[in-house]
Amino acid sequence: MNLCASHGRSFAVPPLCFSLCVFTACLQSHAQPASDAASPPQRLNEVIVTGNPLGSAAPVAPASSLRGVPLLLRSKSTLGETLDGLPGVSSSYFGPHASRPVIRGLEGDRIRILSNGGGSQDLSGLSQDHAVGMDPLSAERIEVLRGPGALLYGGSAVGGVVNVIDNRIAREPQFDAKGGVSGKADFSAATGNRERATGVLVEAGNERYQVHVDAFHRQSGDVSVPRSLPCEKNGLIRSRQRMCNSANQADGGAVGLSWFGQHAYVGLSASTFRSDYGVVAEDEVSIGMRSERYTLEGELRQVSAGIETLSWSLGHSDYAHTERSPDELTRFANRGSEFRVQARHAPWGGWQGVIGLQLDGARFKAVGEEVFAPPSKTDQQAVFLYEERAMAWGKLTAGGRLESVKVESLGGGEQFVQGKRNFAPKSMALGALRQLPGGWQLSSHLSYSERAPRDYELFANGPHVATAAFEQGDASLGKEQSSQVDVGAQWRSGAHRFAANVYLNRFSNYISLMPTGGVQDGLDEFKYRQVPALFRGLELSGQRRLMEGLHTLDLGLKADMVRAVNRASGEPLPRMAPWRVGASLNWTQAAWTASLGADHVGAQLRVPPTAGGQRPGTTEAYTLWNAAATYRHQAGPSQLLWYARLDNLTDALAYSATSVLTTTVFPKAPLPGRSLRVGVRLAF
Repeated sequence: MNLCASHGRSFAVPPLCFSLCVFTACLQSHAQPASDAASPPQRLNEVIVTGNPLGSAAPVAPASSLRGVPLLLRSKSTLGETLDGLPGVSSSYFGPHASRPVIRGLEGDRIRILSNGGGSQDLSGLSQDHAVGMDPLSAERIEVLRGPGALLYGGSAVGGVVNVIDNRIAREPQFDAKGGVSGKADFSAATGNRERATGVLVEAGNERYQVHVDAFHRQSGDVSVPRSLPCEKNGLIRSRQRMCNSANQADGGAVGLSWFGQHAYVGLSASTFRSDYGVVAEDEVSIGMRSERYTLEGELRQVSAGIETLSWSLGHSDYAHTERSPDELTRFANRGSEFRVQARHAPWGGWQGVIGLQLDGARFKAVGEEVFAPPSKTDQQAVFLYEERAMAWGKLTAGGRLESVKVESLGGGEQFVQGKRNFAPKSMALGALRQLPGGWQLSSHLSYSERAPRDYELFANGPHVATAAFEQGDASLGKEQSSQVDVGAQWRSGAHRFAANVYLNRFSNYISLMPTGGVQDGLDEFKYRQVPALFRGLELSGQRRLMEGLHTLDLGLKADMVRAVNRASGEPLPRMAPWRVGASLNWTQAAWTASLGADHVGAQLRVPPTAGGQRPGTTEAYTLWNAAATYRHQAGPSQLLWYARLDNLTDALAYSATSVLTTTVFPKAPLPGRSLRVGVRLAF
């Protein structure tokens, strides 16, 4: 009996149950290859670096990675939109050029965004219209840790970690003693926003030294959308099928230098990123953003009998952006530094792990008419420990982190008061991974995390135009405390694979921006308060090989859902992604690949009441189709990869449930319409 076909005709099955049936039936029907001779060679799993300091092939915490062609085809102008659609990951989507990843319903400063393991130190967590200070165009690999990463990266990683990895500081020599040069160049164009993008990377060196240089440029116009929208500029109003004020220009680059010894390396890099983009919530407001980062890092190996490796990094970031309107300017700036050192010790009683120290400092200030948070200083110190113990059946993991956080408001006239708060957050976690016959693995992860409130959560007091709210902080807020349990199952047999994770995250005092019922400066008044909250969800992904031989054909499946509720009132929390299911067919033949996929997003009707005249953040269900193709061939010593991707093939109208714009400026900011992107990548 063909269970896949049977369930495919049963339209009465609820969507989530349907996806479960498809996963179990389609994947288990091919649990064993037909024969050893017909089986493809077993591919080694890629090692996930983020949250996995010992480099285990199978980390306990759920994580995923994008690199190479999959990253190239998914890459968009923001980190949030690039990762949107991965199981458990959505996007805050403040238009096409300002969005952060949302992981398991948690967003903002509960998600730690890293650059090569170091904090990005931008202000994207302060407001949804603030762009992340990096462009996916320069990334070699992006890793996503779903669930708390607070042990290694601090309490702000209570929701997850996104690590953007490039090779600006090489940690291993790429060339031998004779030396060499390698690199790549990428050129692409898109129709939906008339984008033109270029990226170039060159690396040269030998077994002792390596130099890295990269540069990129991206320019686009207003984004095509499936409906006509009004746009007011210079006193004139016109309607067209474009998202008003959504054009962008971005430039960046970096240089890096590494030295390699027999048991050590040292490297340094300097990078810059600039972006000038329109604020889609306001027709005549734009943002000019710049981010500069300097990093020095190194590692010593075989340090002593008790210490296997000693690694350290020192990073400094300078981030600023200016919001420009016809009548006023508002400038936000943040300077921050981070020092991190960790030692990997030799086995102690069967346990192997790392112990580390992390120091962070940031200075924030804002000047202008639309300032809602005072100038502030935040200093953090932390020690952490992470351990693993191999067992006959798998492994155990354990760890803890102690922090000291000082948040100080420097005041500012009558609007902002001076104040200082000290916090001592702590986090701990236990995990287990059990190997089972038949290619199965079971994992479980239990964690407790504490997060110190941010400066704006404590001391904000002003109009925040991006969220259409007058925001007020609460200087009496306590540490945010949460407990999470995550249970997962993974299976692999040849080209077939399956993964599932179920999680529950319970906050005793979740910090939420709640309406007060009042009005200030013509905006509804909101205040940061602490409420008991519960997040729970499910993530599924898998692949089944349908055809093997000269042609291969794979069926990819995925599904996820998250529910979040205020336990005190029973009301849902705002901006939660609805349930989602997706499927894709991926074909390969020699130098050719092609894919066709669809992502269906359910309606979101579970929304809290809104303040004043704001629109409830409900959204209708939609389905987005996409297709892609690549062709690879040699051109002398170089390799050319031609690629094309067609997004939103049917030009469907859709709105994001995780975007504040769906509530504040509906219908100004739908998801982009149909767009074809074509490009070529040269590697040498």
